[in-house]
Amino acid sequence: MQCPKCQHENPPAAKFCVECASPFAARCPACGTEVPSTAKFCPECAAPLSARPLAVPKGAAAPQPPPATTASSTDGERRQLTVLFCDLVGSTELSARLDPEEMGEVVRAYYEMVDEVVRRFGGHVAKYLGDGVLVYFGFPQAHEDDPVRAISAALGMVVDLPALNARAQERVPQLRDRPLAVRMGVHTGLVVVRDFGAGSSREEGAIVGDTPNLAARLQGSAAPNTVVISDATRRLVTGVFVLEDLGRHELKGVAEPMQLFRAVRTSGMRSRLDLANAGTLTPLVGRQQQVGLLLDLWEHVQDGRGQVALISGDAGMGKSRLLQVLRERLAEHAHSWLECRCSPYHENSALYPIVELLEQGLLFAPEHSV
Repeated sequence: MQCPKCQHENPPAAKFCVECASPFAARCPACGTEVPSTAKFCPECAAPLSARPLAVPKGAAAPQPPPATTASSTDGERRQLTVLFCDLVGSTELSARLDPEEMGEVVRAYYEMVDEVVRRFGGHVAKYLGDGVLVYFGFPQAHEDDPVRAISAALGMVVDLPALNARAQERVPQLRDRPLAVRMGVHTGLVVVRDFGAGSSREEGAIVGDTPNLAARLQGSAAPNTVVISDATRRLVTGVFVLEDLGRHELKGVAEPMQLFRAVRTSGMRSRLDLANAGTLTPLVGRQQQVGLLLDLWEHVQDGRGQVALISGDAGMGKSRLLQVLRERLAEHAHSWLECRCSPYHENSALYPIVELLEQGLLFAPEHSV
């Protein structure tokens, strides 16, 4: 260590110059911040200073802390994941008919459509495998309804497919007599998330387990423009979708035949209370005053005096249950009940609740509604 005053070389840990007695500043050994000689912890990074701080000549640059290293687990993380595998039907035949640049345009438009729908429902496009797309629901971001989101995304792709065909046929006229079609498989199961590979080929957050493979096998069993799900996924979405039982199928590489189902459309159930059997719900407790207030307002409405009530509260406080009780109490009275609900799957559509209400009023139910 060189003294800035007399340029004499001193021992590395010296606090004073051995030649001219000029003091050296004490610095934190972790981050290099100048610290008082009596300090027990660094005022910048809170590192303990029980060890002797680094002495650095006044005015000299502070030593840089060693670069941070990111630890990666070699054991991985177990978690439940819902995997959607989407495949473009007849892509090999299509490649033989189209110029490579035209085929590239088609695949690019197909990828864009898949990516837009997956992002809408909170999924993660993990890999593009030629004309196949591997999508995760539950990693890296998990939701309580990932199986519902996965099937909704698959049905959403079927709904958006006509628009994709219209755009693709404008660019590639040969597609007018051969529209694009997709088929999809959805499976839910345990996986291990870990990093694989080394160097530039290292893949972070890779999935280990048979869940992606089973989703791909289910996709192979699907007819064009349909969604096939496993029984494991079906148990998690009971009541949310209209399902068609496809029976038991033998899948390549799977020892036992699997029970498969086709997801046709949403069932119209719009909340967890809609899905629950009213006879199995526990009695409403502690809300008699609020129920009575709503019934009093209803009496005013019957007298021709319009009323407005606002029910607000934190999630889980029982707002939906309170409305359900009111609806049950009004069942014996003539009335019209119009209900609009926002949806986390349609955050970018401000008028979605109104559109859904009009669809219900007009009895409009698309074949692949989401």
